[in-house]
Amino acid sequence: MKIAVIGTGYVGLVVGACLAETGSDVVCADVDADKIEALQQNVIPIYEPGLEQLVERNQRQERLEFTADVGGAIALAEVIFIAVGTPPDEDGSADLRHVLDVARLIGTHMTREVVIVTKSTVPVGTAQKVQAAVAETARLPFHMCSNPEFLKEGAAVEDFLKPDRVVLGVESDHARSVMAELYAPFVRTGKPIIFMDISSAEMTKYAANAMLATRISFMNEIANLCERVGADVELVRKGIGSDQRIGSSFLFPGPGYGGSCFPKDVKALVRTAREAQVPLRVLESVEEANDRQKERLFAKLSVALGGELRGLHVAIWGLAFKPNTDDMRETPALVLIDRLLAAGARVTAHDPAAMAEAGRRLGTRIAFAESNYEALTDADALVVVTDWNEYRHPDFARIKDTLRRPVVIDGRNLYDPAKMRSLGFVYDCIGRPR
Repeated sequence: MKIAVIGTGYVGLVVGACLAETGSDVVCADVDADKIEALQQNVIPIYEPGLEQLVERNQRQERLEFTADVGGAIALAEVIFIAVGTPPDEDGSADLRHVLDVARLIGTHMTREVVIVTKSTVPVGTAQKVQAAVAETARLPFHMCSNPEFLKEGAAVEDFLKPDRVVLGVESDHARSVMAELYAPFVRTGKPIIFMDISSAEMTKYAANAMLATRISFMNEIANLCERVGADVELVRKGIGSDQRIGSSFLFPGPGYGGSCFPKDVKALVRTAREAQVPLRVLESVEEANDRQKERLFAKLSVALGGELRGLHVAIWGLAFKPNTDDMRETPALVLIDRLLAAGARVTAHDPAAMAEAGRRLGTRIAFAESNYEALTDADALVVVTDWNEYRHPDFARIKDTLRRPVVIDGRNLYDPAKMRSLGFVYDCIGRPR
């Protein structure tokens, strides 16, 4: 099957490489010629475990191609995935300009009957807008499909190759047949392909991310209450997570959610609901709770250091919003850094993958260390923001010897409070007794 993937961002790259892995001929197209040239040399612009090897292997075996000729890629394709960005507008709604620009290009350059798949995260009703934009110039039949992605950053390749479900919104037998054939190699173990109407598929993506964001904010709120009343959120998490009706996923408290999906999708769904005059009060509160949670690490650090941070030096472990990615969009680390700099503190940070991205975002506003221990040199405190594996079992004696003050704020509850205090640390975390 000949496939075009328009957009070589996070989703487009993973989709294109994984589809090529099953034998399809895939062309990934993007208007950014510099990015395409780098991809042709197997230089991947994002950190995603396993993706570089997948791209290199499928390019070498001539199943995967990258091009800046978007029209040419469309002309050869039987299935066209739209995987361009949908950044939030100022009002929180999804910006569909890039999606609709691609739709018009499809109408102009398609040379056969095609299935057009919206893979970008888009609000309900977008497929109708795409269909209308394609129809402006199309002279051949086409079929719309909504195929929301449920990829976890840091595990996206595995998620695509071994999905727990595939959601397909279709409204024609042709689209249903083509997409079932395309995804058949990925569901051989019996995982379901769930067919539905297009509007329901578009809503499913937002509803899934909104539910996960709700679980995170709920657990963070419970953690804050646990601190006040003397309960241990880690024990509470285990107690409720063992309930089969609830489950254990997304119940770890922390400094707030970030990334490319949850913040943007919650905002977009809230905006859609307001436009439909069906306000989603729960999600509005989820968003507010997350904004408050991102302030917690600075507040805890300020208390631990006596309230005055001017002239002090703070080490940060972790800049990405989660481990196994270099994505810093909406990361709690940026909120903490902004607060520290505004308070007159100096910051040195380390992250196993996000240093280059942090350099682009922050420039010389903070210092960067080659190793996590180097970041501690002459620092008055350590704040752990991202739960990378290499931060889980550090040399505590080395930490204490290197820091000027034995202050550790653990935003991911990686360490045992009793042990840390027995070692002489001033230690605080999220939702556990002081």
